[in-house]
Amino acid sequence: MGDERRVDAKIAKKLTILPLIALIFYDVSGGPFGVEDSVSTGGGPLLALLGFLVFPFIWSIPEALVTAELATIFPQNGGYVIWISAAFGPFWGFQEGFWKWFSGAMDNALYPVLFLDYLKRSFPVFNHIFARIPALLGITASLTYLNYRGLHIVGVSAVVLAVFSLCPFVVMTLLSIPRISPKKWLILEYSKVNWRGYFNSMFWNLNYWDKASTLAGEVENPSKTFPKAMFGAVVLVVSSYLIPLLAGTGALATDSSEWSDGYFAEVGALIGGVWLKWWIQAAAAMSNMGLFEAEMSSDAYQLLGMSEMGMIPSVFASRSKYGTPTFSILCSAVGVIFLSWMSFQEILEFLNFLYSVGMLLEFAAFIKLRIRKPDLNRPYKVPLQTVGVTLLCFPPSALLILVMCLASAKTFLISGIIIAVGFLLYPTLLQAKNRRWVKFISEQPEDTTLSDVEDRLVEPQPQQEVPNEAEVRLLSESSSSNIAQQ
Repeated sequence: MGDERRVDAKIAKKLTILPLIALIFYDVSGGPFGVEDSVSTGGGPLLALLGFLVFPFIWSIPEALVTAELATIFPQNGGYVIWISAAFGPFWGFQEGFWKWFSGAMDNALYPVLFLDYLKRSFPVFNHIFARIPALLGITASLTYLNYRGLHIVGVSAVVLAVFSLCPFVVMTLLSIPRISPKKWLILEYSKVNWRGYFNSMFWNLNYWDKASTLAGEVENPSKTFPKAMFGAVVLVVSSYLIPLLAGTGALATDSSEWSDGYFAEVGALIGGVWLKWWIQAAAAMSNMGLFEAEMSSDAYQLLGMSEMGMIPSVFASRSKYGTPTFSILCSAVGVIFLSWMSFQEILEFLNFLYSVGMLLEFAAFIKLRIRKPDLNRPYKVPLQTVGVTLLCFPPSALLILVMCLASAKTFLISGIIIAVGFLLYPTLLQAKNRRWVKFISEQPEDTTLSDVEDRLVEPQPQQEVPNEAEVRLLSESSSSNIAQQ
């Protein structure tokens, strides 16, 4: 089984920098679609523009820097699951993986729905359930098949979709220049500010920078490619938000309450005409396809990485002839279909809460590895000492806690149940492994350490760097310590 996986992995093409930038772009953004709510919840253009100027420095850049360093230390599939396991042991690594996968499946359930929401403006038939349900299932199945055919195809598709999705906003910005009045950017109606909606909107539009780390094992020369791709994606994401907002709010004198999901299509009509509105609607629909593809790829390769670490059954690591994790992709697709019945705002709050819990753990792991394991090989290192990286992580951590505190009682309840399920699922899977109820990649007796898992985790992959002795020792120590505690 292991030999077959390695052969398939060699056949699969590796991701280069441009497709990786596109995948990170779609993991985080996908374009300005969805940022319209920041104007209405912010009571006007001022807070929305300030948010997309300030929040990247508080949140996006720190998360991107942390991701770049940790992904180059551990350039294997699984990403943050490996980071947390190295810092705090497999139990917390599993919890991180469970929270992040559930959050990702929730996030991905939005995109087929949003795809139809844009289409129904031109095709009202999709308002009816008899047409909507088959369409949702058909979209999910077709996009899942594209993921099955290969990550390289997904990456190239993401590049094409990104260019198509951003082109109408370049045209809209150029047409708006003669009509822009800078004083319109300063409008703020404080009585209309909805802080809970504003922070949730900002956070959702600027998170998931760590998602691409779950497929680091599929990246060509990750120690050099990942940091460059992160930098390129940060510039692309922030520009794709700020420039259309500057154009739309500066050229039009519209009430802030009109700015809701899909309003950029109306902005295009007012600035350029009906043809530009249709173009933006088509771009929005295509963007949702790119968002779905990037999210599903990250979720599936996360499950593959967890399986290769021996955390979940070996079936999740099985690859197709295209080198893709077949069962992991199917599992993510089922999760999307199962969660698609929830409302947009419910999904947004739930996924933000679970994502926040996971990110707090990631920042803690980043700092702990800097303090306890300074000898780890770091092909890319954030140019700050221990005190500096601690201060770097403080503002985004405060933002995460704020987002969690603003959540509703229902979100606290549902998220608490999901966290409790994760706590119960880990010992259940450990029992299944020890009693050999289900096949795992590492099939060691109960009284041994997880050295087999570590060997697989640090096994050199084609066109990847070999982790150093300090990294191997670190993983061995964390796993052995966890077994001793159990």
